Amino acid sequence: MKFPLDFMTSFDKTLLFWLKMFIRMKLTTLSNRQVKDISRFQEILKELKKDVTLIKFTKLCKEVRQCGLIGINTYTSPLLKLYNYSVKYGFASMREIDEDFIQDFLAVHTSSLSDASKKNYRMAILGFFKYIDKQNQDNDEKSYIYDFELKHWRGLGANVRNKLPSYMNDDEVKRFLKAIETTKFKPYALAKNRLLIKIILYTGMRVSEALGIKIKDIQSDDDLYIIKITGKGNKQRIAMLKSAYIQKDLTDWLELRDNTTTLLFHSRTTKKLSQPYVSYIMDKILLTAGVKKDKNGAHMLRHTFGTRLYQMNKDLILVQEALGHSDINTSRIYTHFDKDRLKATTNAIK
Repeated sequence: MKFPLDFMTSFDKTLLFWLKMFIRMKLTTLSNRQVKDISRFQEILKELKKDVTLIKFTKLCKEVRQCGLIGINTYTSPLLKLYNYSVKYGFASMREIDEDFIQDFLAVHTSSLSDASKKNYRMAILGFFKYIDKQNQDNDEKSYIYDFELKHWRGLGANVRNKLPSYMNDDEVKRFLKAIETTKFKPYALAKNRLLIKIILYTGMRVSEALGIKIKDIQSDDDLYIIKITGKGNKQRIAMLKSAYIQKDLTDWLELRDNTTTLLFHSRTTKKLSQPYVSYIMDKILLTAGVKKDKNGAHMLRHTFGTRLYQMNKDLILVQEALGHSDINTSRIYTHFDKDRLKATTNAIK
């Protein structure tokens, strides 16, 4: 269920409402292997469905850590500090929170922290506002999108964003494609998993974009499939891929999927698939393929697509459009993999 951005009667109550909703969501998605007091954990989840005061919310966050869900502190600690910092500003609406304000908050509250802790703060805040982006909707079915990225926040060490992304070379791609067909999954999920991973690999779309595809968004056009993608900030673009790549898996999955949901991909209970589920699929396929990377997530498929697209066409504008980058400088990372271009440097000194 979605709610208007300024859902409550005051800013502080609204911000607390969104914090409560986000933390409850994290409680149900984080690993619960260390949870010992299951009954109390269930009670906390129920209590977070109700209206709570800040004192009550803070107490519940501490209790859930005591139950064994220690990882939740990565989110609760930064976000509770953000709440107190925001309330002091006297905002009247959630719309008054912008990226400059968030950067000011990070500058104040993370100056003495390690880079690892700063990353956690950044992750928690970006996750929180991305959650709001997806969950808010007014009476006209329009959403307010923050689309925070914090690209220019200088709190982290200079090397954080300079590491080249992981991608697969030609041989690894061949092994990966073969592994998609041979990796074993449960019969109900087999075609769905193959189709999902192939769509990400052959189009370079983000995992979140793939999971948001609706049945109406994919259309056949001769020997191609055209997919309408809704990206960051609700910006839309088109992706194309050859029908032969996905035809069988798409046909098989359409026969199995539940027609009561508009989503192309869904769980057995018709819920939207999660990022951890996609990571699970990737881990199994990569293990079958014998491919190991620094980062094995499905986002690596996006980097593989972008790298190969640039290598084939040497067209940075095409890469930007295909990947949905708002800034072409983001696409320039793929020029680092242009071997033909870099060979010129071997003649710099003779």
